Amino acid sequence: MRKSWWKILGLVMVASAIVAGLLGPVPVLPILHETIRNVYFHVPMWFTMITLYLVSVIYSIKYLSSGKTSHDLVAVEAVNTGIVFCAMGLLTGMLWANITWGEPWPNDPQLNGSAIATLMYLAYLVLRNALEEEQKRAKISAVYNIFAFPVMVVLLYILPKMTDSLHPGSGGNGTFRDLDMNSQMRPIFYTSVMGWILIGVWIFTLRYRLRILENRKNQLD
Repeated sequence: MRKSWWKILGLVMVASAIVAGLLGPVPVLPILHETIRNVYFHVPMWFTMITLYLVSVIYSIKYLSSGKTSHDLVAVEAVNTGIVFCAMGLLTGMLWANITWGEPWPNDPQLNGSAIATLMYLAYLVLRNALEEEQKRAKISAVYNIFAFPVMVVLLYILPKMTDSLHPGSGGNGTFRDLDMNSQMRPIFYTSVMGWILIGVWIFTLRYRLRILENRKNQLD
């Protein structure tokens, strides 16, 4: 029970954020109106994705220094889980964009950057599947992963701030924190972010354990 407290906390935080996010009061805003509630769902997906990708790159570095297969497995399962949250982030973002900007994928630097970053991490998974020799696959994918992470950060957070973008906090636009979220929304937002990160880490650990069991079964066979 002691080891599971953070999993229960994550479930409680996500459940409370969903209920409060859908039923709680929100500020009356032009253009956004009730769609501001999507900030409780869309943004936490990206925070969770970034957290998992960060875990992945850390363990890729660890693998190159240690050569331990467990570190390589942690890296790949963190990416596998992060891709799921990436997809949910893209879907919630497209829904929000369609309502507020009139189309699901306008020509926006941050949207285009997110598409490129997603393709980079899908390419990481394809690269792993294309290489059969275990050590070679682990080393090449680890190096790729280490370079992919900073490129992803540049595409998602640095370049959009240097150009005109529809997204808050980019191209001279104010952030949600400064303009749109009031004191009632902030606790729900941060609860949602922390809750989804915990759920994401939980899913990742489950995938890692399953991968370990599969490897042991294959070795016995």
